Amino acid sequence: MALRVKLLGDTKQKREGVFPQVVTNLPEADVPVKGIRAWILQSERHQLVFFQMQPRVIVPEHSHDYPQWGLMIEGKMELTINGKTRIVEKGDEYVIPAKAKHSAKFRCMSRVMDLFSEKTRYKPKLVK
Repeated sequence: MALRVKLLGDTKQKREGVFPQVVTNLPEADVPVKGIRAWILQSERHQLVFFQMQPRVIVPEHSHDYPQWGLMIEGKMELTINGKTRIVEKGDEYVIPAKAKHSAKFRCMSRVMDLFSEKTRYKPKLVK
């Protein structure tokens, strides 16, 4: 069952596929995939990353030495973990085990929140 949330407060900032300013004021992540923007909330041992994906973005297969938890805030993706593909939609959670090969295809404009059990998964973008 999908999580249903009604946005309260300043609804002028709410546009489909776009995070509110409270998120976009965080340091922007340097993500090497075209069509993805992300913002980092940093702790001593973890990163919480807010991802914004354009339609048809593909995250190539990769793995890392630590687990990852995620929540689909808006949109839809095909998530493949160790060769098994499932559809992830708004409100769905997922866990990617340490060392698991995984990839994702985003079918539409999507927003995802991922918690990485590693403090240096993404580095902030250098300000130009």
